[in-house]
Amino acid sequence: VMTERLRIFLDKRREMKEKKLWLVMLLMSFCVSAQVKGVIKDSILGKPIPYATIFIENENTGTTTEIDGSFTLDVKEDKKLIISALGYHVKKTAINNETIFLKPKIIELNEVVIEKSKNNKQLEIGKTNTTKVRHRSGEESWINSKYFQYDTIYKNTKFISKIIFFTKSEVKNSKFKLRLYNINKEGFPGSDMLSEDVIVTVKKGNHKTIIDISSHHIVFPKTGFFVGYEILKIESNKYDFKYSELNSTKTITKVYFAPSFECNLSDEENTFIFYNGKWQKRMRIHNNETGSLKKFNNKIIEPSIRVILTN
Repeated sequence: VMTERLRIFLDKRREMKEKKLWLVMLLMSFCVSAQVKGVIKDSILGKPIPYATIFIENENTGTTTEIDGSFTLDVKEDKKLIISALGYHVKKTAINNETIFLKPKIIELNEVVIEKSKNNKQLEIGKTNTTKVRHRSGEESWINSKYFQYDTIYKNTKFISKIIFFTKSEVKNSKFKLRLYNINKEGFPGSDMLSEDVIVTVKKGNHKTIIDISSHHIVFPKTGFFVGYEILKIESNKYDFKYSELNSTKTITKVYFAPSFECNLSDEENTFIFYNGKWQKRMRIHNNETGSLKKFNNKIIEPSIRVILTN
């Protein structure tokens, strides 16, 4: 009887300790993470900045501001936010639930030579192939870009007229941001070539999405340039993506963001991704697969992008 009473006593004591430990861990989880809500605004005009990009420092998670400049993000309290928007200085700020102001950039223009395009010649460049894969965006934040090298045959069609993506959208009128970059000294995407945001609306289903940027009068740089797309993590882009893991019949559902983008399997190392707050060259798929997966061996997944040039 005494042994049984001792066992019950020890069991209750252990149960109390476990409950205390669970409570401490629960309180710690509340202390180290929080849901941040805020609004990004222009520091001079006071107007909200839509589709600004918000990253958590040293992480590859983040979000995008809505059309009214608002955002919501789950983040640890010891982290900082890095906020960027075209035409504004990048800002690093501590976690808070208030209005955050971005300072507009003062752009100094070099000497400009005005040249009118004729638009009576066109040249389409960029590779696509029949072995395709698709880039879908889930929890991680992405900017995917592809390098286009200059060729002397472009001199008679030197204006960048249109950009073509091959998209699939699970929702009606999803949106993404077109990005064009100059090349920097390290051979990575550098400064923006566009002076304002180009937000692209994508129809539901599979489409050849064509973006006319001829009004920007951009000349193909002789150093080459990058074409990219930025996923906008906004409410209207959300959809439930369902899949099953390998060798499992269990269905997993996660929140993804439309649209998805068709990609090629390439031998050329021309693809760069913005990951963990910096640009990185996409690595080759080093494997030794057989059968239907053999096509991935030693290949690079690059966005299927085409560019139309004009004179």
